[in-house]
Amino acid sequence: MTASAKRRIVRAGGWGLVKRLIKPIPIIGSIFALGLASYEIKKKGLLLGAVHVGLDVTPVVGTAKNVIEIFTGDWIPDKPSGNSAATNPPQLKAAGS
Repeated sequence: MTASAKRRIVRAGGWGLVKRLIKPIPIIGSIFALGLASYEIKKKGLLLGAVHVGLDVTPVVGTAKNVIEIFTGDWIPDKPSGNSAATNPPQLKAAGS
């Protein structure tokens, strides 16, 4: 066997292995998104949380959305916190104004 024939066999076998590993990832991602559905709905609200989970569960769309969100941040914002007064204390007026 020549070196080029061995290289072709290794490439073909390696590509087959990669295809077998990549195929189930959208399904695994969908199962993972369903497992976190209640957390996302609680964090984002019922409607926006359901939209977020729905996009994540859709295999190709969810994968694309998650890859883009790695670079751009979350597309669907979280609902405002109920204790915003604790995170934003009132500002005191200056004595001269």
